[in-house]
Amino acid sequence: MLEHGYIQIYTGDGKGKTTASLGLALRAIGHGWKVLIIQFAKGDQENYYGEIASSKLMPNLEFKQFGLDRVVYSHNVNIEDYKEARSGWNFAKEAIMSGEYQLVIMDEINICADLGMIKIAEIKETLLNRPKNMEIVMTGRRAHPELVAMAHLVTEMKPIKHYFDQGVMARQGIEY
Repeated sequence: MLEHGYIQIYTGDGKGKTTASLGLALRAIGHGWKVLIIQFAKGDQENYYGEIASSKLMPNLEFKQFGLDRVVYSHNVNIEDYKEARSGWNFAKEAIMSGEYQLVIMDEINICADLGMIKIAEIKETLLNRPKNMEIVMTGRRAHPELVAMAHLVTEMKPIKHYFDQGVMARQGIEY
């Protein structure tokens, strides 16, 4: 296992933030790590998301969702989204501090922070006090500058070309 874990952020407007974090999870599981993925701001619709369906087949992987049956954006956020984000954050803090996991992925937490659903100060405090051998990954657009400053690795996904621009909708097995 890790002697020292780092903080990673995958952000930007391009595709691939969640996908990159899932690839890292797969790699870690292959080395016997215990992995927790907490998905904020989006809920499942009867195994709509392939990562949730496949997670049930993998040992050492725990997957928790905190969100309604849609993706949250600034134009559709409501009080129930805030409640879900708070429940997810409380779960995340407890899981991180437990030291039970070697890798914790907080998918779409950057969106929650950007929309004020979770306070930056709370996230920073938890990251500073996490077990030192735990790797943390945070995904989502508009990563907060204070979190970016804390992170050891930040990758920005930048769109160059996307088939969505030609009217291709999200495809099962590729985008979800």
